[in-house]
Amino acid sequence: MEKPVVLLAEELSPATIDALGPDFEIRQTDGADRSQLLPAIADVDAILVRSATKVDAEAIAAAKKLKVIARAGVGLDNVDIKAATQAGVMVVNAPTSNIISAAELTIGHILGLARNIAAANAALKAGEWKRSRYTGTELYEKKVGIIGLGRIGALIAARLQAFETQILAYDPYVTSARAAQLNVKLVSLDELLEQSDFITIHMPKTPETMGMIGAEAFDKMKDTAYVVNVARGGLIDEDALHTALKEGKIAGAAIDVFVKEPSTDLPFFAFDNVVVTPHLGASTEEAQEKAGISVAKSVRLALAGELVPDAVNVAGGIIDPVVRPGIPLMEKLGQIFTALTHTSVTQIDIEVAGEIAGLDVKALELAALKGVFKDVVSEQVSYVNAPVLAEQRGINTRLITTPESEEYRNVLTIRGALSDSAQISVSGTLTGPKQIQKLVGVNGYEMEIPISEHLLVINYEDRPGVIGTLGRLLGEADINIAGMQVSRNEDSKQALALLTVDSSVPQEIVDQLRGTIGASLARVVDLAD
Repeated sequence: MEKPVVLLAEELSPATIDALGPDFEIRQTDGADRSQLLPAIADVDAILVRSATKVDAEAIAAAKKLKVIARAGVGLDNVDIKAATQAGVMVVNAPTSNIISAAELTIGHILGLARNIAAANAALKAGEWKRSRYTGTELYEKKVGIIGLGRIGALIAARLQAFETQILAYDPYVTSARAAQLNVKLVSLDELLEQSDFITIHMPKTPETMGMIGAEAFDKMKDTAYVVNVARGGLIDEDALHTALKEGKIAGAAIDVFVKEPSTDLPFFAFDNVVVTPHLGASTEEAQEKAGISVAKSVRLALAGELVPDAVNVAGGIIDPVVRPGIPLMEKLGQIFTALTHTSVTQIDIEVAGEIAGLDVKALELAALKGVFKDVVSEQVSYVNAPVLAEQRGINTRLITTPESEEYRNVLTIRGALSDSAQISVSGTLTGPKQIQKLVGVNGYEMEIPISEHLLVINYEDRPGVIGTLGRLLGEADINIAGMQVSRNEDSKQALALLTVDSSVPQEIVDQLRGTIGASLARVVDLAD
């Protein structure tokens, strides 16, 4: 029996090859050279890459036997996930391989800013002894603000304890109990910006978080404050950063990630109080070795037909074919659930009702949690770390199954309790031979509407004229309504409108809709890849 073929498209650590073991035929090529990559990938079962190899639609089309693309690292900018999914190819990465390295680099940047290390080093090497010019500041008793208290944020908080700093944190999805465990004070974003001496950001890269540290945020900071970004390029508005530095609104900045990479000549590079590094967050020997070993294990699992915890696009593994179509539906329900929350979650119940309830549906629970945290944390969310993320945030989770489903063969529901005692629920099902994903319930309101990439959910007092107003305002904003359903609650005199639209609705339009009709809830949900 022939061994599965694994192609190493870049140089990986010997530990990676050891982790693959003797059950595979190992080949090597220069993945950065397309003339070598395309013929080499033609008959392989798996390919391992780092960042130099572009596994795009062309490469995937050329790989007739390919089952797994493994990225030995966190970022997946060089992998066409959509094309891989369409081709039935699993994509895996190493989402936790660099968290310690990224946390340590953040601490290094904070210390470097506090003591002017980079500028003093450059001056001395240029023959200038400027001891008095580079007087720094201690971290002792300073306030450090962490925006995003996920795994990396928590590691940074733990390491800063040794400096006896006061740690402030902003993360709307972290409970006060979890913050207390970390000895961190939860505050609003405005409070963090106004009070912190050092600010470091560790948020996911989403349309909502891009540029979240912009001109308005810099105006709220102390003129003695320093900002650090080792997370994602663009979380800090680069133009606004340049202006803030130029006008002395902040004391300095350390940036490791950029909107466009490589970047070598951005305007703020010229300032002595700015330290920049070329995306070094994961650039340690330990992180690279962890990444290689991690994806090698994932490749072994995938080619053996077992559950792959770090699969990015499909769960893979030994999952009943009847259960498998519910996985992407559950992930989307998780994203919708998160979009509807307004404060931290304390309890999440994942409910599976109908014919599949008697099967092993653990993968549906993992998919639900993966969706819930997808737009919440900065790190890659997978089937293995999603439950850990819930535990870290003090969120209790339960999987509930029942064979009873009155209207549909199967109904999947995510139900949650928030810290202010509010309840959130979303339900979905799959219908017809094509297994169309449909939303069938939101917060107790019943409906049946296909899930689209862009959704608008509005809760309001049931009265004449509201639907016309919604249509008019969206039309004036040049936003086309693809579908709409309204569900009414006769007892409360409330109604919920669910609209599918052709494009994302800007937040200012959502705010206008809420204000005009007096909606108690108006949320946009973007599910596009």
